[in-house]
Amino acid sequence: MSIEKEILSSSRVVAVVGLSPKTDRPSHRVANYLKKNGYKIIPVNPQAEKMLGKTCYPDLGSIPEPVDVLSIVEEAIQIGAKAVWMQEGVVNEEAAARARFAGLQVVMDRCVKKEHEQLQN
Repeated sequence: MSIEKEILSSSRVVAVVGLSPKTDRPSHRVANYLKKNGYKIIPVNPQAEKMLGKTCYPDLGSIPEPVDVLSIVEEAIQIGAKAVWMQEGVVNEEAAARARFAGLQVVMDRCVKKEHEQLQN
């Protein structure tokens, strides 16, 4: 099983850092897709109070519950996340190495929505 499939199969809580309230933005579309497919989405955006019907937190340190997957390495390590998922076009080997060293699973340059859609086929 690929790491993408493993993460998507075992994780249920996804913090979306920088989630946009604009429905045409990729972060909003992906988060909405994940929510509709059974994932608990935790919006992180200091400029909003609620998004997708969920409380929006100003930063990762403000989230009062464990997070399975998110996209910011240092914060992921600090809050004890299980995995870091870097969106399409994002490759940072140094950050990935830090995350792996801390025991996190790492996915880079992949769209979580596209990977989940492939699991459904």
